[in-house]
Amino acid sequence: MAKHSNLKLNKSLGQHFLRDENVLFNIVKAIDDNVEKKIPIVEVGPGAGALTKFLHQKENFKLVEFDTRWAAYLLKEYPSLEGRIYNEDFLGNFPYNISSQILFKVLEHKEIVPTVIGMFQKEVAMRICSKPKSKAYGILSVLIQAYYDAEYLFDVPRESFHPAPKVMSGVLILRRKEKLNLACDEKFFKRLIKMAFQQRRKTLRNSLKQLIFSDDIKQLEIFNKRPEALDVDAFINLTNILDN
Repeated sequence: MAKHSNLKLNKSLGQHFLRDENVLFNIVKAIDDNVEKKIPIVEVGPGAGALTKFLHQKENFKLVEFDTRWAAYLLKEYPSLEGRIYNEDFLGNFPYNISSQILFKVLEHKEIVPTVIGMFQKEVAMRICSKPKSKAYGILSVLIQAYYDAEYLFDVPRESFHPAPKVMSGVLILRRKEKLNLACDEKFFKRLIKMAFQQRRKTLRNSLKQLIFSDDIKQLEIFNKRPEALDVDAFINLTNILDN
């Protein structure tokens, strides 16, 4: 993956193909408004190339397509993409059932992924962008928002695809924050987040009891709260309290 590349994620469920020109126009506009011209753009899972036809002329544009047939088709349609189509597997080319894995892969390579514009199942997209004190706020929300500013852009109705899937979709944008290093032990931070939300109905005093080794710390007010009440900074602070 090229240094400072942008990850354009646009693969829907199974073989449901995006055909709505308005949706495609809005995705392209989001790219043009948020991605600097010199920064490479990578479209993951282009399939039949509904979006590719709007992007293939960009000099900084590349594709990752696992299906050999689609890769050959796109090269035939757009000969200028010679050498820019990678017939490889990017965790299955972004079907919705592994979208979380895709995002965790983005986090692993956040140093080279400043922007992500992605289409997800709407429920997942809303979860990623949700704020504290909401039911959707959870592990994915905190881990992504620790490194990226997440914004939900627009809905993509089922009718925008052929054939129409059973779920509504949504497009979001992730903009990487300037500081990539958290002010805490990041491995411990991730462990704490997962442990807290695995028992999200319990207070932190109960869900994190395996990590609390001091009676003084146990009495802190923060442990009376449930995990959905804490924003990223509060979780960083909590990590430092328990890590020490």
